[in-house]
Amino acid sequence: MPGEEIDRPNPQPLPSQIDDHVLQLAVKLDKEKLDESTYTGLQEFRRAANYIAAAMIFLKDNVLLERDLQFEDIKPRLLGHWGTCPGLTLVYSHLNLLATQQKKDIIFVVGPGHGAPGILSSLWLEGSLGKFYPEYSRNKEGLHKLITKFSTPGGFPSHINAETPGAIHEGGELGYALSVAFGAVMDKPDLIVACVVGDGESESGPTATAWHAAKYIDPQESGAVLPIVHVNGFKISERTIYGCMDDKEMVTLFTGYGYQCRFVEDLEDIDADMCRSMKWALAEIHKIQRAARSGKPIMKPRWPVLIMRTPKGWGAPKKVHGQFIEGSFRAHQVPLMAAKSDPSELKQLQEWLESYKPDELFTKDGGVVKAILDIIPADESKRLGQQIDTYGSHEVLKIPDWKNYGVKKGGQASCMQTIGELLDQVLVDNPKSMRVFSPDELVSNKLDAVFNHTGRNFQWDEFSNARGGRVIEILSEHTCQGMLQGYTLTGRTGLFPSYESFLGIIHTMMVQYSKFNKMARETTWRKDISSLNYLETSTWTRQEHNGFSHQNPSFIGAVLNLKPSAARVYLPPDANTFLSTLAHCLRSTNYVNLMVGSKQPQPVFLSPEEADNHCRAGASVWKFASTDDGLNPDVVIVGIGAELTFEVVEAAAMLRKLSPDLRVRVVNVTDLLILKHEGGHPHALSHEDFDALFTADCPIHFNYHGYGDEIKGLLFGRPSLSRVSVAAYSEEGSTTTPLDMMLRNGVSRYHVVEAAIRGAAKRNEKVRLDMHETLGGIRHDLAKVQEYIMKNGEDPSGTYDTPSFDGTGSKHRDVGYAD
Repeated sequence: MPGEEIDRPNPQPLPSQIDDHVLQLAVKLDKEKLDESTYTGLQEFRRAANYIAAAMIFLKDNVLLERDLQFEDIKPRLLGHWGTCPGLTLVYSHLNLLATQQKKDIIFVVGPGHGAPGILSSLWLEGSLGKFYPEYSRNKEGLHKLITKFSTPGGFPSHINAETPGAIHEGGELGYALSVAFGAVMDKPDLIVACVVGDGESESGPTATAWHAAKYIDPQESGAVLPIVHVNGFKISERTIYGCMDDKEMVTLFTGYGYQCRFVEDLEDIDADMCRSMKWALAEIHKIQRAARSGKPIMKPRWPVLIMRTPKGWGAPKKVHGQFIEGSFRAHQVPLMAAKSDPSELKQLQEWLESYKPDELFTKDGGVVKAILDIIPADESKRLGQQIDTYGSHEVLKIPDWKNYGVKKGGQASCMQTIGELLDQVLVDNPKSMRVFSPDELVSNKLDAVFNHTGRNFQWDEFSNARGGRVIEILSEHTCQGMLQGYTLTGRTGLFPSYESFLGIIHTMMVQYSKFNKMARETTWRKDISSLNYLETSTWTRQEHNGFSHQNPSFIGAVLNLKPSAARVYLPPDANTFLSTLAHCLRSTNYVNLMVGSKQPQPVFLSPEEADNHCRAGASVWKFASTDDGLNPDVVIVGIGAELTFEVVEAAAMLRKLSPDLRVRVVNVTDLLILKHEGGHPHALSHEDFDALFTADCPIHFNYHGYGDEIKGLLFGRPSLSRVSVAAYSEEGSTTTPLDMMLRNGVSRYHVVEAAIRGAAKRNEKVRLDMHETLGGIRHDLAKVQEYIMKNGEDPSGTYDTPSFDGTGSKHRDVGYAD
């Protein structure tokens, strides 16, 4: 593998230009001698865990070295990552000791995701694998299966995932561990989350911002995160940034972040160093919490952080074929890649595994010696792999009757302002199990009613400190997403409201979470969790004043690409349907819910009772806007999305005047995934139901909020698709007016009218007879509207009045446009 050449292992960082006095900021502790039994237990736990971890990468047989290794004992494909494992097993052994001695509830969040061998080996030693997977019990058969099946079909993967007991973080993508850890401790005052952050992972943007998440932890109501930065110096083929920073640079960095920095780096007595460092960290956490819980919170408390410096791939062969392994990037993955074919590498593997002295660690039946068992909590619920918060603590929300917040049909209301009142009450009724995670946009998104009874939880701000706010607002979508995940996976419910155009920032985070949740659903022991709830507003249709950069509905497609068992996308057309949708999503479990809606006042088309029926069905014929209640139509026009549906309804009103002989059925779809082909999604309409709603043979025109290919993809597999046309957002935008945004993207009322006339003309001779003349008039009106907008900088008066169906058509159609 290509990489930089180093002339020595474990190269130290070059000295910085910072004055030496800053080293006083680093925490110094008196040396502490461990009692012999504790020392022995820690040492033997680590030796056993490291032995198993290394064996998992290499061995398909002879797992306890009961004879010399042969090529036949080596797996045909060597997969896994050794480099981070020794550091992870070091931390794991000491967290177990801490849980044993201080009876603490501890979750271990692991940032270096490919360190699965170190975590799985530790879970096997403490008996947690065997609890959830009897075939991996703590005996010879269980050990054989763990080692031989790792990273093979049917075995555990090389990264931590939902199949890993105790895990609440998918390790496949780096950068999110720290924010997940902070979300997990919120509203759990007795919980400690120890989070190992790899020095490679620390180079990611999401990790950089997540260090500030401590500023959103109120120690009166929440637990604490103990971050452990694992500085082993190398990535896959290069040194890390942190690995090239000296102690002065590191201590000033983390002091500035708001932490007390303790270096754990005494390799000659690493267990004593780690033990006293963890005890100090826990004491600091308790001091901060006691002050807050006694009513005298420490303003800007300095939380502890441990900087753990250990060699990359600690314990691996020093050199292979003359090249440094331990203490270099070559230890990142598999240190002896040719062990199955090269006699010298096989010999080095034998020597490496024997250095752990497995015969001293495992009993004849494959169990482990007493010294190891003594540092594992006797109370199984305190073991890292069996913390109930990681797999079975879901709290069901109390949701008030949303109809009490309904608005009157026929008026106009902002969807966001309306649901803000409901959200306010949900936060009141669920003071320890519901939070809002928002990237600094709640007021802009007209959701400020949530502040009627709560506030923000920014603890560094004197105006928010220690006030129990239920809203986390930080201008980092990554940090909001990570905290939402941690909060959700430990049993609570959150909501992530955002500008539509910027939700895509966390696209891959959402996908990684969905993968985690998919695997969680396939285990037998992980219980239900609340859905991940996204509220997408400030949509492209009304971001015309902010310009093209703020116009992007692509997150819809990201959710549509998830497994059907997870994906839910809702586009409620008015305030009452949005209330119904929000109440449903907050009650739901195991999904990724995306709700898309307008923050500007929109017509209220449906009463609360009608909205309830409409949302249950996912779509319905809007008889009030259809001719003859929608019977025997010539064409079906479909609105999906609040503003796009308004244009459809406005078009239906215009058609009453322009083409009285045209029979139109107006349909609104609020649950997007009902359109999926039969059997393609749990919500998909059967072909019979689809035809009942959209007819079996009429032309259908969709006016859709997102990208057109999304509708086409959903409909693929339905019969008779040649009759379907789709208008949607087409990447046209600018700083302009709301109606002009519709005109530019071909989804305005004029475009819908033209599509309806062209479709109806295929079935209705009277419509076809006048089509050319009628369309000419429509195009003339469209041009005049565009001319008016460019001249006056605003839409014509009455453009967004509620359409009338009294036979006169839409009100603004009678506005005279200057020639």
